[in-house]
Amino acid sequence: MEVVIVQDATAGGELIADTIAALLRRKRDALLGVATGSTPLPVYRALSALVGSGAVDVSGARIAQLDEYVGLPQGHPESYRSVVLREVVAPLGLSEESFLGPDGSAEDIQAACEAYDRALAEAGGVDLQLLGIGTDGHIGFNEPCSSLASRTRIKTLTRQTREDNARFFDSIDDVPHHVITQGIGTILEARHLILLATGEGKAEAVAQTVEGPVAALVPASALQLHPHATVVVDEAAASKLKLADYFRNTYAAKPDWQGL
Repeated sequence: MEVVIVQDATAGGELIADTIAALLRRKRDALLGVATGSTPLPVYRALSALVGSGAVDVSGARIAQLDEYVGLPQGHPESYRSVVLREVVAPLGLSEESFLGPDGSAEDIQAACEAYDRALAEAGGVDLQLLGIGTDGHIGFNEPCSSLASRTRIKTLTRQTREDNARFFDSIDDVPHHVITQGIGTILEARHLILLATGEGKAEAVAQTVEGPVAALVPASALQLHPHATVVVDEAAASKLKLADYFRNTYAAKPDWQGL
């Protein structure tokens, strides 16, 4: 696992956007796994700026969704399909045909979960998966004590996660109780995992993910098992890392040819 400490969220977004652009230059039809929420927005803004300047061609890129609320219609403004189309697909000038996502409104949710795992595999697998992290250490909607071998499935959200997401709805009562999420085992199949965390509120979760043991209690700690996982954090999110200076020195001495 590589840990990169940046000055702020904007710097983190630009660094990750440059990494995505480099991938697309190597593999024009790369499948990009995207996350929702406020944390990854600097990445999408920076990538859109690169596209607008002509620095990278994303026309062949494909977009894969990480998770989806159960019970919200696809056209609901806070369904994650709508959010990804609004915040990623449209700004990059892509079409809905480039988009893969689970059906949270399906009558048979279990079948929808299995179908999405198959769709990801049939698409050749995710080349780069962008992740956020919850204050309790969850990735996707894999809440604490999720199986580290789990596949795409339905999960019940904790009260804390529903409170964290209530800012996107009129009230917490409008936040669904269930979601479809890529499982940790599914996530770990991506070729490159990049976790972005910003703000002091994520500092404890970051420390447990990076420096703690691999444990189901901190689902993001499973990134330690991945051969190419990168954790990008701002100074506030890095504030509880015991080895912060080591991570800074290691990244400063990294050869340019290695990339992120």
